[in-house]
Amino acid sequence: QVQLVESGGQLVQAGGSLRLSCAASGRTFSSYAMGWFRQAPGKEREFVATISSSGRSIAYADSVKGRFTISRDNAKNTVSLQMNSLKPEDTAVYYCAAKSGRAYAILPREYNYWGAGTQVTVSS
Repeated sequence: QVQLVESGGQLVQAGGSLRLSCAASGRTFSSYAMGWFRQAPGKEREFVATISSSGRSIAYADSVKGRFTISRDNAKNTVSLQMNSLKPEDTAVYYCAAKSGRAYAILPREYNYWGAGTQVTVSS
């Protein structure tokens, strides 16, 4: 069982930066691939970024590539999402998710555990 708690979401102006963090419970964090997803009002949940259990493999959605950076610290059981050059279309609830196994994944259905989400609002 893994429990995930996101933090760091807030209101920010376009062009600004935010860093989201996700704290995971349990002693097996390093055996889970992790992902960040987001969901805007009226839209489906969409993939943002993912990282393998070791941190060596990473993938991003095209919409955030070059602006967002995912990282993890297996010693601290945390995964982070650094978001730069934010745009109003980045406004959404951001979710952290854990997937059993080493390989990363971009489909929500492949993830076993989800956090409650943190709201990111980017004003124009």
